[in-house]
Amino acid sequence: MQPDRMAAPLGPVLGIETSCDETAAAVLAPDGTVLAEAVLSQQDHTQFGGVVPEIAARAHLAHLPALVADVLARANTAPASLAAIAASAGPGLIGGLIVGSGFAKGMALAHNLPYLAINHLEAHALSPRLPALGGLDFPYLLLLVSGGHCQCVAVEGPGRHRRLGTTIDDAVGEAFDKVGKLLGLGWPGGPAVEKLAKQGNPTRFPFPRPLKGREGCDFSFSGLKTAVAHAVAAYPPGALPVKEAADLAASFQAAVADVMADRARHAMAIFRRTHPATALVVAGGVAANATLRQALTTEATRAGFRFVAPPLRLCTDNAVMVAWAALERLRQGWTDGLNHAPRPRWPLDSADMKPEAA
Repeated sequence: MQPDRMAAPLGPVLGIETSCDETAAAVLAPDGTVLAEAVLSQQDHTQFGGVVPEIAARAHLAHLPALVADVLARANTAPASLAAIAASAGPGLIGGLIVGSGFAKGMALAHNLPYLAINHLEAHALSPRLPALGGLDFPYLLLLVSGGHCQCVAVEGPGRHRRLGTTIDDAVGEAFDKVGKLLGLGWPGGPAVEKLAKQGNPTRFPFPRPLKGREGCDFSFSGLKTAVAHAVAAYPPGALPVKEAADLAASFQAAVADVMADRARHAMAIFRRTHPATALVVAGGVAANATLRQALTTEATRAGFRFVAPPLRLCTDNAVMVAWAALERLRQGWTDGLNHAPRPRWPLDSADMKPEAA
């Protein structure tokens, strides 16, 4: 951890996460120790093949109060003894963001506590700095891979993020979900595709590697997804034979890993122009994919970077990262007003990522 930081807050921080279909809450001590955490994953969306925003928002509304009460009780922390309350305020599904941030603001107002509106992407970006994960020092290179985001970011400090590359169409997690649906695996597609791919031949189908070898570190997965769709369409209607589906899944996953490794290689070269080689961090839901992790580990080692990936439970949406991001910002003297509006889009390089000191 860097020695020039302000002193830690005097009390624990409550974090709330409701940006998509996970309802989560966590209490962190001032030094980042997790006192209690809980994540409730919604199951009502499976039958629809994707998250239904209205259903997600209503589920957050129904379950968040009890979840917060539970983590506070297990942390042996009274609301009035908190240093601050934080909630994801974007990007994400606006209904869920309104529920979580509104609940956090209500608690902050009732107990006269500071409120922090946390950028969900920054929460992912700062999670490797948790003391329990080694307290990674700034700067480092972040590869953020999830259902809605795929980008390379130079993380230089709280509120200081420089985007080096991003997807020009589908995010990688979105591609996994769509391929999972094409193969009849249901939703979410990522874990199901990875499981099926273990039985398949990754060289069976020569799928394209979009943007591989190009300058920069932007991504594109739409063409790869379309190639899988054409391969599936070549079979008779109905369920695919298990062996064929496994080979398709393995070949698709190999193409993704190949592209991600290439884009990471370019991102590390760009990062190195202005920063010393430190660490390549992969975060977000797709970071749980073992094949992708292995490919990125190999590339990072070749480039002289340390490869860092949070544990699987902190790769997906959670409130521990929200509370930690709040602690990072509190040390800078930053809080937010109760009039801070949640937003469905909130880029990491937005001007308001560094608010005025409270």
